[in-house]
Amino acid sequence: MDGVAEQERQQEEPSNRKKLGGVKTMPFIFGNEICHTFAMVGYNSNMISYLTQVLNLPLVKASNILTNFAGTANFTPLIGALIADSFAGRFWTITISSLVYQLGMISLTISAVLPSLRPPACPYRVNCVEASKQQLWILYIALFLTSLGSGGIRPNVVTFAADQLDMSKKGVAKRGWNFFSLFFFSLALAALAALIVVVYIQENVGWGWGLGILAIVTAVSIVAFVVGAPLYRKIKPGGSPLVRLVQVIVAAFRKRNVQIPEDRMVLYESSELDAAISLQGRLLHSNQYKWFDRAAIVTAEEAFDLTTRPNLWRIATVHRVEELKCIIRMLPIWATGILLVTCYSHLQSFTVMQARSMDRHLTKSIQIPPASLSIFLVIAMLIGLILYERLFVPIARRITKNPTGITCLQRMGVGFVIHIFATFLSSFVEMRRKQVAAEHNLLDDPRAVIPISVYWLAPQFWLHGTAEVFMAVGNMEFLYDQSPESMRSTAAALYWISISIGNYLGTLMVTLIHKYTGRETNWLPDRNLNRGRLEYYYFLVTGIQIVNFVFYVVCACLYSYKPIDEVSEDSEDEEHQGGDHETV
Repeated sequence: MDGVAEQERQQEEPSNRKKLGGVKTMPFIFGNEICHTFAMVGYNSNMISYLTQVLNLPLVKASNILTNFAGTANFTPLIGALIADSFAGRFWTITISSLVYQLGMISLTISAVLPSLRPPACPYRVNCVEASKQQLWILYIALFLTSLGSGGIRPNVVTFAADQLDMSKKGVAKRGWNFFSLFFFSLALAALAALIVVVYIQENVGWGWGLGILAIVTAVSIVAFVVGAPLYRKIKPGGSPLVRLVQVIVAAFRKRNVQIPEDRMVLYESSELDAAISLQGRLLHSNQYKWFDRAAIVTAEEAFDLTTRPNLWRIATVHRVEELKCIIRMLPIWATGILLVTCYSHLQSFTVMQARSMDRHLTKSIQIPPASLSIFLVIAMLIGLILYERLFVPIARRITKNPTGITCLQRMGVGFVIHIFATFLSSFVEMRRKQVAAEHNLLDDPRAVIPISVYWLAPQFWLHGTAEVFMAVGNMEFLYDQSPESMRSTAAALYWISISIGNYLGTLMVTLIHKYTGRETNWLPDRNLNRGRLEYYYFLVTGIQIVNFVFYVVCACLYSYKPIDEVSEDSEDEEHQGGDHETV
């Protein structure tokens, strides 16, 4: 009876998948992520001003606090992804995490509203009283709750949205638009709105209102997501992906002395055993990392166990072995993103402090808030995404015959190069800012407004935004496309983990620079940036990025795409996606 029921369930699943999901679910899912991004950008972009101007913290200490919590917020996605992929599923992980994030936003608002939770005001920035440990702990708890909530939202929203669509090679070509470009375009719109509206309120109305609005928006995001629940396609989790990877390693190690057969057809395969983790296609055998093929060798004693459910700590299917190989292949490419983040993890904080010392007048009576300079980055990203999809992709498609124009690895490579130029430019802008300050004898006055337009900072923001059109979108697309389908939330979490590690390394680098570059000629001074050597910091990270890019090119040239028998939802046909090398 159980076998008959299972067979009927499998026959019904294709029709159920047709009814659920689709483009109609996008407003609900995107609504959740748009509101979350609006809230996240709304307080993150200007939090350096809150810490230095309201809580009276030194620049380096404040920057390190934000970078450390950004690192935590980008590490928790691994926890959220593993929970979703292992047992909870993406829908419930997103829902519960959104509630935790809401608690964090409420706590953050309370810390800004109550006078007892902040030190006395210090308008002249001289002999300021820093926030006490108790006041900082309230802030830390609020930031931790938002970090924890983000961990369940970030890696799962993008994969949950992709679950609603046909992401096979045929499905992508037929659709005619890039899901990941649309996803990042929506996030950029949310970020733009936050930078214009929220930052203005924080600077001109008050932090209580500026953060309170974000708490309300977060509540709206939860409602928007839950309302669409009856329409969603909810893929059941296939068990812990980490356990499966460890099982393959253990099984291969146990058979380390077994000779690998020349004929790959004798390796163990079971479509029934892998059914729950290969809905969109079965991974084929590849010739890389053959040592792990031992896990799929059927020994004489194991042949008897295969009639029932095999011991997966002793034998693994080819599909499960290839899952491990996919992750190993991706790691070098993924690692290059870490140093990139390390190099620009503190750029937002430093440019906000630069902008605060520059002429920010839009008109005689209107000034641009320092944190709103990120608008240039977001606008560049919005325009870049439109031009990329509507102009660049059609032209590139005619040349390369690739439905996406260029590959995700090539797209990432372009992003690396643009980021390098943006950072290099930043050093010359800082040199010019200090030159003008010296000409007007303002180097020793940290509160003085230097007569140089803040728009000098705009080109570097514009370049970083253009770089993200290539780097961020290409990186996320690469992680989603090249990861095993049962580990896509975990793979998406790798995107945020690279940011997390990069932020921690960035904090370490800034701390060491601040400690060892001397008291008189410190590159990153606490109070007076005019007497610092910020341009040296920019030159240093530019050099690091160049070395990192060379390593990336080598890894991309050697990368082999995963081989898969892909199943399209519309045709249910199988097609083989080859494992040829691809170069940047």
